[in-house]
Amino acid sequence: MLRPLALVTALFVALPAFAVELGDDGLHKPAWLRETFKDLRDDLAEANAEGKRLMIIFEQRGCIYCTEMHEKVMTDPAIETLIRDHYFVLQMNLFGDVEVTDFDGTLLSEKDMAMRWGVMFTPTLVFLPEDVPADMTAAEAAVAMMPGAFGKGTTESLLIWVRDHGYETGENFQKFVAERMVGGN
Repeated sequence: MLRPLALVTALFVALPAFAVELGDDGLHKPAWLRETFKDLRDDLAEANAEGKRLMIIFEQRGCIYCTEMHEKVMTDPAIETLIRDHYFVLQMNLFGDVEVTDFDGTLLSEKDMAMRWGVMFTPTLVFLPEDVPADMTAAEAAVAMMPGAFGKGTTESLLIWVRDHGYETGENFQKFVAERMVGGN
């Protein structure tokens, strides 16, 4: 018979070091996610009021790449700090039924909005500019979309590149990543 202390120790050893809580929908729920009514016009206004960038992350239940991203990449202290300090993050379920209002006023379920925007992979990160015209969709307005899970270096670089408006200067993202790797950043 296991003693209580041994049982607790065995449970902690069996859990991943950076396990992120799962919600009832089976998606990861880090503390920096925002719960909103998913009206992107209001969410962008709130992000701007906080001096943050609006980022949407599409995930799905059972996605091994989402788990990898949440447990090994976004728990990195530098990446987590970038997210907390500079991003207003909304989570969308690739197969979800929660209603989302796009910038052009179109109201669709998360799964139908994913189809509208051409989101096919999870995770997919969608980064929005500070201003979006009322006749555009989020996909049309996005300054960057990252389909799939990437390592810490690429993810951190993308968060910095978007934060610093690298897309406005014509700076190629791949060159930005390469220069950061060579420069040791």
